[in-house]
Amino acid sequence: MNLDGKIAIVTGASRGIGKAMAMGLAAEGAMVVVAARSEESRPMLPGTIHSTVGEIEDAGGKALAVATNVREEDSIRHLVDRTLDEYGGVDILINNAAIGSYTPFLEMSVKEWDLVMSIDLRAPFIACKAVVPIMVEQGGGSIINISSHAANNIFSSTLSADSEEIALIGQNYGAAKVGLERLSWGLAMELGPHNIAVNVLRPLRPVITEGFLAQRPDADVSTWATPNDMVKAAKYLADQDAKGLTGALVTAEELVRRLDL
Repeated sequence: MNLDGKIAIVTGASRGIGKAMAMGLAAEGAMVVVAARSEESRPMLPGTIHSTVGEIEDAGGKALAVATNVREEDSIRHLVDRTLDEYGGVDILINNAAIGSYTPFLEMSVKEWDLVMSIDLRAPFIACKAVVPIMVEQGGGSIINISSHAANNIFSSTLSADSEEIALIGQNYGAAKVGLERLSWGLAMELGPHNIAVNVLRPLRPVITEGFLAQRPDADVSTWATPNDMVKAAKYLADQDAKGLTGALVTAEELVRRLDL
């Protein structure tokens, strides 16, 4: 992998998988733009864009914090403009920001449906619209869209194997992830002639993150994964263009094992 000097935007990077991927890219020499809403830490959700940047810089990397609300198109456009002002380009985009849901259909409001769709599907579309012209002009790039097993499973895997509880994943979350995967597949075909790789990255198992634990504080995390494999897989995919791997739906653990990353 050769990410030295590459410019990467990672959304949802104040904590969790996004933070881990941002730090992983920076460790490989990328200049990372850390995007999220969190500028102040909260008791149940520690971590901010500034603390992520601080840890990257303490480790010798380069990073920029940009407060971003991915529900707002103007905020995403501002994120990309700040990236251009600071670094002059965008080589890598990781659409990681997302919100989950376990609300049953009969209890789900239109507002909750729209909230998940706006963050998990609409925001990646807008982010791609903002960065793709830059990548086209540069002659290539890599887009990584973070999905979930919820795209093709209706039951949650956040429960232990011996649990008697059956948790249905919210229909809004699953539908949004299916849409994101279809969007990625189509973009890979459309953007291939411009040397832009578009891939989908999923974890095989639930990943221990602050957000997940806040959402399911009673979960048995003994079988959950750490973000390590997601970081390794993200670094590999970030180094791709259309001449390499593109249009793929990749499970992090399987990619790491197959390529011995």
